[in-house]
Amino acid sequence: MNTATRQERWSGYALLTVMAIAVVIPFLSVFLASLQPAGTPVVGLTWPERWSWDNYEQAWSVAGFSDLIGHSLTIAVGVVPASLVLAALAGYALGTMKLPGGNAVAAFFIAGLTIPVELIVVPLYFDLRGLGLTNSYLGVILVEIALFMPFSVFWMRTHFQSTPPSLVEAARIDGASSATILLRILLPLARPSLMTLGLLVFMWSWNQFLLVLVLIQDTTKHTAPAGLGFFVGQNSTDIPTLAAGTIIVMLPILILFVIFQRSFIAGLLQGAMKG
Repeated sequence: MNTATRQERWSGYALLTVMAIAVVIPFLSVFLASLQPAGTPVVGLTWPERWSWDNYEQAWSVAGFSDLIGHSLTIAVGVVPASLVLAALAGYALGTMKLPGGNAVAAFFIAGLTIPVELIVVPLYFDLRGLGLTNSYLGVILVEIALFMPFSVFWMRTHFQSTPPSLVEAARIDGASSATILLRILLPLARPSLMTLGLLVFMWSWNQFLLVLVLIQDTTKHTAPAGLGFFVGQNSTDIPTLAAGTIIVMLPILILFVIFQRSFIAGLLQGAMKG
């Protein structure tokens, strides 16, 4: 290994270390703050003199996180599978078939990536109110599926475009239908990309705040992030309890990432190599 290669490797390690510290320190600060005795003023990264797990019990019961997390899971369970199915079908069609106007349709989806939710949330509210879908999880699920579809289709189209054309052509010569090619050949190969996309969609759905706040004005139907927003307004001076509530809301995403981290990283690396 020459000197230049060694320097590049150490530079990469140093950059990754700095980035890891930038991610870990804020999370560690919030976690340590959640273990301070309730009502204790917290400034910066402070180690608790006495660890108080009662903040989690207090935040859970006062904010009603059992119901809030259930509502968030209800929406995510509706959004993630539907998004994966629709993105896989659209990505397969746009990525492997020579469709009339296929490139224009793909460009339309890519253009959707530039539209912020803040720009469309108010018109969406009036549209859904006319359909009777406000204050309902179905309305939020449908909107989130549409909101995440541009990236999802772009992601899966990129994956299927990288599939060797000879693989699809050989299957067609053997008499396989388009559905058979997708279900038995391409989808098994797309597992890492689908797992990564599923985790991303779950995270985006779980973290939706403004959309839920506008479309669901019934506080008894709020999700975990929206409920956390109200909890912050009611307990703005009790930093340890607020930090405990924040950790509770973050925990499901952290657990999923720990469980599926290998598939998530494999999907990202697969996408990077294909790009």
